[in-house]
Amino acid sequence: MSLRRLPSLGSIAVLAIAIALLVTSRGDDVGSSDKPRRPAPRLEAVVLDVVDGDTARMDVAGREESVRYIGIDTPESAIPGEAPECYGKRAARLNRALVGGEEVTLVLGDERRDRYGRLLAYVHTGELFVNAEIVRRGYARTLAIAPNTGFAERFARLQQAAANAGRGLWGAC
Repeated sequence: MSLRRLPSLGSIAVLAIAIALLVTSRGDDVGSSDKPRRPAPRLEAVVLDVVDGDTARMDVAGREESVRYIGIDTPESAIPGEAPECYGKRAARLNRALVGGEEVTLVLGDERRDRYGRLLAYVHTGELFVNAEIVRRGYARTLAIAPNTGFAERFARLQQAAANAGRGLWGAC
């Protein structure tokens, strides 16, 4: 009869600590794309006007700002001299219905402004995560631009579900 050597108490403790660290840090690591890496600044704003499906003009602390929604791209509806893209006007109407005249919370991305000077943000009205809702309903495609990729995986899952169900632009364009 052979006796197998059992692991030492020290090696069991090291293994337990390693497992605990993995479990408690899950989703908080730098490579995770479903959670921001650090607390992002939050701003309260009032929507003054909806520009299109992924942009609105807002009063942010007494200053008018153009706010571009992070992680999504709706069809264009307001390019001067050009016809609206398929589902562009509908995306703008949905955005207006979700946020028009509302008080919203903006969660800023790691990169605060785009090359056009627009404020980049995740938009919330109460419990509703507007960026995600627009994708979920099929009115937008995902648009992951580093470093603002905190919800890229979530948006990709929502886009795939909308496409599979033929919702919004996925069934019309």
